[in-house]
Amino acid sequence: MPMQSTAGHANDGQTDGRSDFDFFFGSWDVSHRRLQKRLAGDTNWDEFGGTCEVRPLLGGLGNVDDNVIELPDGAYRAATVRTFDPATRQWSIWWIDGRNPLTIDVPVRGAFTDGVGTFLCEDVFDGRPIQVRFLWSRMMENSARWEQAFSLDGGTSWETNWVMEFARQA
Repeated sequence: MPMQSTAGHANDGQTDGRSDFDFFFGSWDVSHRRLQKRLAGDTNWDEFGGTCEVRPLLGGLGNVDDNVIELPDGAYRAATVRTFDPATRQWSIWWIDGRNPLTIDVPVRGAFTDGVGTFLCEDVFDGRPIQVRFLWSRMMENSARWEQAFSLDGGTSWETNWVMEFARQA
């Protein structure tokens, strides 16, 4: 189970980063913590459950997950599509919200270094330009952690607004 990208050569298919999400294949129970109001100085969190099913795509150059997110006011489905570019050794990650399936979020892009995956993009939230950061950490055989944070100041400071703790289903 790779915990980080290694500094192999561009033709080293297994060490260039393309297998960094292989740990995630399978079925997961998810514990969510979501900030109630983003970029508003809020400190109140909602906690709720969910599930996630992950499988590979594109012969190992991608993967997709299907999520059930059990919000306090009702469950919905969502999906994530991830693809790996061997030329740049970076992943692109797109989020698709089942409540609005005609829209795909701006992709975050990045890679794993020293056991942490950092993925960034520029976006807009409530009419304000922001930077978005996804962090993947604590990847083990039966658990993993994902965090989303927003920045209004170009990445100088971050507000974490969603945390997902994954526990592999038996």
